[in-house]
Amino acid sequence: MKASPSVLPTTPAAPTAAVHPLWLRVTHWINAFSVVIMIASGWRIYNASPIFPFVFPKEWTLGGWLGGALQWHFAAMWLLAINGIVYLLLNLLTGRARRKFFPLRPAEILHDFLQALKGKLQHASLDHYNAVQKLAYLSVILDLILIVVSGLAVWKSVQLPLLRELMGGFDNARIVHFFAMTFLVLFIAVHIVMVALVPRTLLAMLRGR
Repeated sequence: MKASPSVLPTTPAAPTAAVHPLWLRVTHWINAFSVVIMIASGWRIYNASPIFPFVFPKEWTLGGWLGGALQWHFAAMWLLAINGIVYLLLNLLTGRARRKFFPLRPAEILHDFLQALKGKLQHASLDHYNAVQKLAYLSVILDLILIVVSGLAVWKSVQLPLLRELMGGFDNARIVHFFAMTFLVLFIAVHIVMVALVPRTLLAMLRGR
């Protein structure tokens, strides 16, 4: 009787590691959508009463006119505020904020920043943030909070006098709001460049793995 050939067991393919839970991906893209609307409409509002001696190209703005831009801006503001609260609460309640963003040490920030300048900063694991990423993400979260708070001081200047005074008055609140927006635009620009350099990060934010 001829012995049947032995069958070697096949090794199952290792599953791809989960990087981002569904709630994180949903809130991330809602935040991204609302931020783009706020920036484009905000530039149109700025053009109606410039703070500095320049205006933004009309093609970069949203709303068509001041009233339309304000409607877009306020709608996106509420979307950003509500979604941002959900994002922060889920990060805190699930412990993700502690795991992803801390500890954050100055020496690590300096080291990783110098490595990034040399083009040697590693991105081998997408579920782990380097110190520069931690600092950038924490900074943009604080910046978004500042955008909402300074925006309220401009929008409801009479109704929120304490907030207005904390901003240094109505005119200063507009300047704070402008520079907070500028920081956000710079963050987005750098973020897009980083995604282009490491496209796996985009796939992870779309698929979660």
